[in-house]
Amino acid sequence: MPDRQAVLDILRPVQDPELRRSLVELNMIRDVEIQDGRVKFTLVLTTPACPLREMIVADCKKAVRKLGFQDIDITVTAETPQAKSLPGRQGVPGIKNIIAVSSGKGGVGKSTVAVNMAVALAQSGALVGLLDADIYGPNAPLMLGLEGIRATVNKTAAGDILEPLYNHGVKLVSMSFLIDRNQPVVWRGPMLNGIVRNFLYQTNWGELDYLIVDMPPGTGDVQLTLAQSVPIAGVVIVTTPQEVANLDARKGVRMFQQLGVTVLGLVENMSYFVPPDRPDQKYFIFGEGGTEKSALELDIPVLGYIPLEISVREGGDQGLPITLTQPESLTAQALHALTQKVAGLVSVAALA
Repeated sequence: MPDRQAVLDILRPVQDPELRRSLVELNMIRDVEIQDGRVKFTLVLTTPACPLREMIVADCKKAVRKLGFQDIDITVTAETPQAKSLPGRQGVPGIKNIIAVSSGKGGVGKSTVAVNMAVALAQSGALVGLLDADIYGPNAPLMLGLEGIRATVNKTAAGDILEPLYNHGVKLVSMSFLIDRNQPVVWRGPMLNGIVRNFLYQTNWGELDYLIVDMPPGTGDVQLTLAQSVPIAGVVIVTTPQEVANLDARKGVRMFQQLGVTVLGLVENMSYFVPPDRPDQKYFIFGEGGTEKSALELDIPVLGYIPLEISVREGGDQGLPITLTQPESLTAQALHALTQKVAGLVSVAALA
């Protein structure tokens, strides 16, 4: 009867398809037990949102069967790796990876993408937070069903500590929790910098696998503060197909690259319209090809193409993200695929 070492040896050639490294060498195969002709072990993935989970499990079973085992029990779990530290950046205690979602201009659906990415990660089993860094236009609370609620601020020896609100599996902090609904924020740069740092370092985030940061549009003070303060695992730039959006998206990409932040890629939102009465039809109302052109020019990938459906707007207005309420819709599937791709890229970078 083969022993534990034989199982590890037969699994050694099996690789994580994204990391392209041995599962055994990455310590992703653990707790191997053999009893009564049955082998069981734990497969520890690098993200709960792994898109290749079934492929990796199948490869493991195929390898172990070569030893004569037919009864194979694989428990699948995940441990998200910590993003690498960067010179001059201070990590946030308890948070493994900070992912920024940004855009060159407003109105491209950046907050919709950020909120649905956060919910999709939470659905996969990850511990997720969302920082609404769009101080002038905080929309995330509405989209997560938390509009109109005030956050609790606790007095401690270390100063005031903000308690995030929680819904749909996501912890959320937003300027909206600190002001009246129709109250404008009329601040200059230094005040913006201060509140963003408070949201990062004086919030009771607890333990998080991912903190998604919904950035304001453009290339201003908040982007500079975040990029120069914390080690960002990667940034996703949201655009729409037309040239006016891509023109600004390209500027956003260049800004983050100049600041030494990894740009994971572009996301084309509102890629095409799908009418509810004709789900097999696509109408490219904002044009085609603009995002691919930008990606080639910038030498970065297009991470996903998110269609435009009426249910996206309805869900956002009702505080019910489409990834939660209509998981089989084209938009939800595209957002889930995007989230899995981003999580995979973040894990690859952390373990590189």
